[in-house]
Amino acid sequence: MTVEEQMRGWLAAISKERQSRRLVRPYRELHRLFAFFIAFEIVPFTEEAAQRLDQLDSIQIGAKDERIAATALAHNALLLTANRRDFERVPNLRFENCMDPPAVV
Repeated sequence: MTVEEQMRGWLAAISKERQSRRLVRPYRELHRLFAFFIAFEIVPFTEEAAQRLDQLDSIQIGAKDERIAATALAHNALLLTANRRDFERVPNLRFENCMDPPAVV
């Protein structure tokens, strides 16, 4: 999941709630989300990522996955994912399946 997807979920929960007391949990979770992501480098969606995204139109994966792949390609980043099936369709994308068991040495 991306930062965007995580934030949208909690912002949607906050937006739909009408009872003040029931706003506490989604605001708390949004706050926890910010605290969690502060430990990571969050790479931006740049002009180069937009160009890469335009080049991925012919690949049959979801729009959000295309944006993730384009951003990783633009930053030459290693993508950690459990979605091997879709991301292996993207040429030159470096990724590791985070659900694979660790290699035995």
